[in-house]
Amino acid sequence: MLDSERDIALHIIGGGLAGCEAAWQAAQADVVVVLHEMRPARGTEAHATDGLAELVCSNSFRSDDCENNAVGLLHEEMRRAGSLILRAADLNRLPAGGALAVDRERFSRTVTRAIEEHPRIETRREEIDTLPDEPVIAATGPLTSPALAQSIRALTGEDSLAFFDAIAPVVHKDSVDFSVAWLQSRYDKVGPGGGGADYINCPLDEDQYRAFVAALITGEKTSFKEWEESTPYFEGCLPIEVMAARGVETLRFGPMKPVGLRDPRKEHRPHAVVQLRQDNALGTLWNMVGFQTKLKHGEQTRIFRMIPALEQARFARLGGLHRNTFINSPRLLDSQLRLRSRPHIRFAGQITGVEGYVESAAIGLLAGRFAAAEILGDESAPPPSTTALGALLDHITGGAAAETFQPMNVNFGLFPAIMDGSRGRDRKKALVHRALCDLDKWLGWVKTKKIHNEAVRQ
Repeated sequence: MLDSERDIALHIIGGGLAGCEAAWQAAQADVVVVLHEMRPARGTEAHATDGLAELVCSNSFRSDDCENNAVGLLHEEMRRAGSLILRAADLNRLPAGGALAVDRERFSRTVTRAIEEHPRIETRREEIDTLPDEPVIAATGPLTSPALAQSIRALTGEDSLAFFDAIAPVVHKDSVDFSVAWLQSRYDKVGPGGGGADYINCPLDEDQYRAFVAALITGEKTSFKEWEESTPYFEGCLPIEVMAARGVETLRFGPMKPVGLRDPRKEHRPHAVVQLRQDNALGTLWNMVGFQTKLKHGEQTRIFRMIPALEQARFARLGGLHRNTFINSPRLLDSQLRLRSRPHIRFAGQITGVEGYVESAAIGLLAGRFAAAEILGDESAPPPSTTALGALLDHITGGAAAETFQPMNVNFGLFPAIMDGSRGRDRKKALVHRALCDLDKWLGWVKTKKIHNEAVRQ
């Protein structure tokens, strides 16, 4: 159980991206915060370190294109809102075309240092096994401990919403055969940092591709525990072998699509391509894009070395699989991310049913701001639904149907329509312009309200 010390205003359970962002936002608003992280006292199936905000799957925050991509817009909104996670990502950026990829170890160290050095944040390394009767944000992420998960289920009555999340392997760059592979970004796209050849491309001809797909389908998989067998996968993060089993051409229209790529040594486009993306600042480690897997480790080594450029590959990390859980937020949470039946409890991050690093941190940002405003007695209004932050919040707190609720990445389909007849890129630009204008007004309102309330209290 949590201590009930009078000088502690807000407890946050979970030191992942959402928990750290929530802690930062609340502390920046002058609220005293205690952040509880169970590692290293209790480990998880996916984490490898005891660092805060450890990235256990991809090292990419996806597109950083603010003008044409909803997640890029979310990046910009979070930067304007003073996000710790986006600041740390920008400080530890790696070349990745138009994507925001980071050195995962340096990213985690940056966030950990910022949290541990903040004068209003105390970090406690301990497992919390039940939700307390005081202001708290549960940001335990996809790997909530069994005891706490049971406590949440007892409060919410929701015990059937769970899915698997899979981790992609990481390869040592010096083990890649560059007589076969080459460097290029799809369509030669140039990123914000000026880079344009940010991916290692490993081609396969048709025979090699078909043999590879067959091996994926027949390769030995990890076995499930009895309680895991009926748990569905999230469609946005399917294991590579599950995609392969859906049809021989599925991977060629997914993570192995060859469009926008051409081997400079050959005249024709390859039949299929495996892309590797830089995983650390030194450029020594590269992850296999879209290659989340539940193959056994020995099978991964055997099958992935069937890729011609990876015949001698050395793996710094092999893929893995872990269970992910989330609550039915449209049914359970109000517009301030509070549990309707227990308003002192807020939820943040992936457990709310958002998918992706940035989306998880975004919900943490909002939960931290909402909780801080309530503790300080200030009026708190959610961001407009025309913003990426507001659209995402609206989706999980009522925009989605509770009966069919599933995890969701931010996308322009969540935004209110603009009725000016614009389409394609023009429509996206109009959505972005409206979002940033409305966000700036909201942030200005929040700042003005805070100054007014501080003057009243004095």
